[in-house]
Amino acid sequence: MKRLMTLAALIGIWMSNASLAGDWPMFRGPNINGVATESSAPIMWSADENVRWKAELPGAGNGSPIVSNGKVFLTAAEDDEGRQRSLLCFDEESGESLWKRTVTIDRAMPTHKTNPHAPTTPASDGKLVVVWHGSAGLHCYDHVGNATWSRDLGEFRHMWGFGTSPILFDDLVILHSGPGRQVFVAAFDLKTGELRWRQDEPQSGTGERNAAGEYMGSWSTPVLATHGETTHLIVIHSTRVVAYEPESGEILWYCEGVGHDRGDLAYSSPVIDNGLCFVTGGFRGPAMAIRLGGSGNVTETHRLWRNDRQPQNIGSGVVIEGHVLRPNAGPGTIECIDIETGEIVWQDRAIGSMWSSLVKVGDLVYANNQDAVTTVFEASPLEFKEVSRNKLPGSSNSTPAVANGRIFIRTTEGLWCIGE
Repeated sequence: MKRLMTLAALIGIWMSNASLAGDWPMFRGPNINGVATESSAPIMWSADENVRWKAELPGAGNGSPIVSNGKVFLTAAEDDEGRQRSLLCFDEESGESLWKRTVTIDRAMPTHKTNPHAPTTPASDGKLVVVWHGSAGLHCYDHVGNATWSRDLGEFRHMWGFGTSPILFDDLVILHSGPGRQVFVAAFDLKTGELRWRQDEPQSGTGERNAAGEYMGSWSTPVLATHGETTHLIVIHSTRVVAYEPESGEILWYCEGVGHDRGDLAYSSPVIDNGLCFVTGGFRGPAMAIRLGGSGNVTETHRLWRNDRQPQNIGSGVVIEGHVLRPNAGPGTIECIDIETGEIVWQDRAIGSMWSSLVKVGDLVYANNQDAVTTVFEASPLEFKEVSRNKLPGSSNSTPAVANGRIFIRTTEGLWCIGE
């Protein structure tokens, strides 16, 4: 009875605050941190309950939806070899398919079976939308589907495919490319596609394996952080974390320690809170916290702690009162970690394996697992308190978008719009 009363109260709060809304214009939301601008969202749904619309998709993909100026965008792979890669546009209100733009590549590209050739998330400023199709290039369209510019950035070949997403900063499109033999961070003019700057990341090995023969690569999307009067563009590369000045590309500082004896890998994005940067390496790699600031190699001066052998982590976490809530793929847990010390305050094993990043809406957190079950729980650094559990057909490796009082979820069965 107590749980039903809590659900009823939360539903009432959601309905009364549905007007407090905003768009979700790029991966992990408007601030690239997994936090929605509205204070509430739906907390209960199924395939037959609280579904406003469902759209069929022409192909598979792990890329997440975005919502911008009345439209929903996401990527899709048209064939298993990755020769055709598409950007799809739907009407936010009705789910009507408005347009599709497909680019082709003249060769089959490798990837892992769990990572179809549509793993990235678009980014939009409300007028233009940018999408990265890996070896098929970086492309920009207006909201009615007219191509405005394209850039061929070369080949990005990796046995596990690609997966980072472009982000927007002022009038720039910023892209962390790779993995593969060429890895770089670059900024392009949003309106023209002109290259503003590029910083190549030095690496040893083949792009797939490091000098020791272990796996290597980074699929981590950059984040932005403010430190004093300086904006940091922070990227987790395969062996180190690097902070760039986003207007010029100058390297402000870097911190070693991402790589480990099982490989040099990174999947999730950095998590920023109160002048600290929390990161986790891939393939059960280390977790560590870095104090923002300094110059050059800050490993000895600004790295607060580093804990080796973490759970397999692919999705990115969210901040709750000085703690990171981190989703894990194996085992399928949510962990609450004190950023200052690295101490695990609590963990819950009932969530299931997650590739999706967490999303925070008001006082609740949404965790979407690989079985397309979204668990809603209270955003507390003290304990795990489940509010609801919601199943959609199929499976899912993408992160929900929360916009304008609705939730948009990609599964293998289609694109779902959840709302009253």
